Amino acid sequence: MILEHIAINVPDAIAMADWYVEHCGLRMVIKLNDAPFTRFLTDQKGRTCIEIYSNRDIPMPDYSQIHHQNYHQAFAVKDPEATSKRLQEAGATFVEEMTHVDGTRLIMLRDPWQVPLQIVQRAKPWY
Repeated sequence: MILEHIAINVPDAIAMADWYVEHCGLRMVIKLNDAPFTRFLTDQKGRTCIEIYSNRDIPMPDYSQIHHQNYHQAFAVKDPEATSKRLQEAGATFVEEMTHVDGTRLIMLRDPWQVPLQIVQRAKPWY
């Protein structure tokens, strides 16, 4: 099996997808202009997609109440401090910073829709 995508239901799929394209370097591969305004975004390597949509026929999660260790979207970066600063200037909020015993650095943020967002610099990169 190959992981194709992970989906997230949010109040404003259009704005959220645009933010992730502009500020996280994702590329839009599918864009539906009718409700639920589904967008599929992939990273620079095109390995896996995030599906973002606004399905108002079901209860909308309150992402501000979901602990970042229960759910988050993680992005590998070379400079976590600069990336965190840039994303905060674009509307993300800081949650916490951690360094694992192996040297892996994690910076937890929340995007402008309160979805947990992790910036990770692995001591030994996976990719």
